[in-house]
Amino acid sequence: MTDGARSVAFDRAAEYYDATRGLSEEGNRRQTALLVAELAERGRVLEVGVGTGQVALPLHAAGIPVVGIDLARPMMRRLVEKAGGAIPFPLLEADATRMPFADATFGAAYLRWVLHLIPDWRAALGEAARVVARGGVILVLPGAAGKNTPESEIQARFAELTGVPFEPAGLKWAGYGELDGAMAALGASPRALPAFTEVERDGLDAFLERIEKRRYSWTWRVPDDERFARAVADVRRFAQDRFGPFERVPRQEFEVAWRAYDLPA
Repeated sequence: MTDGARSVAFDRAAEYYDATRGLSEEGNRRQTALLVAELAERGRVLEVGVGTGQVALPLHAAGIPVVGIDLARPMMRRLVEKAGGAIPFPLLEADATRMPFADATFGAAYLRWVLHLIPDWRAALGEAARVVARGGVILVLPGAAGKNTPESEIQARFAELTGVPFEPAGLKWAGYGELDGAMAALGASPRALPAFTEVERDGLDAFLERIEKRRYSWTWRVPDDERFARAVADVRRFAQDRFGPFERVPRQEFEVAWRAYDLPA
């Protein structure tokens, strides 16, 4: 975690990100098809927070001319490794709130699971609107956290024990209302793209193990001391008492719901 005025960089997550985040093979196929339908024939497309290329590499393979920016150079190195060792498309280490591009450089841009990591997320949207040409489109998939799920109860317990809130640094979880309002202020018209449902890849035991190993950005806020270790032990006891054998807990469903924002011509 960087300081309170800066975005959360994922340098430390590069080696395990793909194993702990992302969609199923079918979900990735559906997402890629959805985005290609919006981005084809628009010229160069910017991904803000390109990471390890989970979205960008399939789009590149589908013929979309992608440019990626990210704060975390190790994440982009992982992208290059996945591409066979050669840089597959332009990659820049850059801050979403201060993009190194001229006005109207791109025909479109997209942001997936990134605005909740940016305290000044409205500035990032303003920059996206600046670098995308008039008549272009900005696609956004906000970060989301399930409500009334075993995971949400565990997260709340962890926050209570550590004194560190689970709320994100930037845009609230699934903050579509705030997102629509911010984009409307930039003159963009919102459209809801067809949503689809995914199921969690792993169960509760894996979720708790990832908390213990600090695989989630909200665990990085807790100092690496006895308080963290006590909280980890407590939340595991809490989960065992509350939910019983973890293998019997159904994996949660979640919706993948992209928004499109059409910029005025």
